[in-house]
Amino acid sequence: MERNMEQAALAEQVGVRRETIGRLERGLYNPSLKLAMDIAKVFDTTVEEIFFFE
Repeated sequence: MERNMEQAALAEQVGVRRETIGRLERGLYNPSLKLAMDIAKVFDTTVEEIFFFE
């Protein structure tokens, strides 16, 4: 949302379904390391800036 990107666009760029991105946003899914790194690369940031674990 912060980067004006729709779930479908991000999903396409990282090779997953839009539903997967929605589940990530709602905290219902933990991404693989590869997916987390791919998402970070799309947003030109680090995995730690996007994801946190409690």
